[in-house]
Parts: sequence; structure tokens; C-alpha cells
Amino acid sequence: MHDLHLDHAAVEQLVGLTFAEVERDLILATLHETGGNRTHAANMLGISIRTLRNKISAYRGKGHDGPQSAAR
Repeated sequence: MHDLHLDHAAVEQLVGLTFAEVERDLILATLHETGGNRTHAANMLGISIRTLRNKISAYRGKGHDGPQSAAR
């Protein structure tokens, strides 16, 4: 587990966002960090690959960009 220390400016960016928005941004940022590797991203996030795939599908359904389906 990481010892996370957010500075005041980072915390202020989160204030006012819903949990779902923060979760979406974290998932998409993690996918970007892993070059779209879903398996690695799911492991980093501590969720199953199935959960990650379902969330990506839901985000796309709402018009948010995600990694291409070939990236795993």
C-alpha cells in the first residue's frame, strides 16, 4: 500500500467532485499510466479485470474516452 500525501492544492481539486467522478478519473489516469494495459491497471487499483472492463464500458456509454479494446 502506498503512503499517499496530497498537498492542499491537490485536495482542493477533489473537493466538490462526486466519488464516481474521482473513481473514473483515477481509473482513466491509471490506464493512461499503464499504456492501456488493463490487467496491470486492475492490479494497481486492486480491482478485478472484469470490474475494470465493466467500468470502462460504462464510461464509454457516457461519452468518456478510454483505451482501445485491444489494449489489455
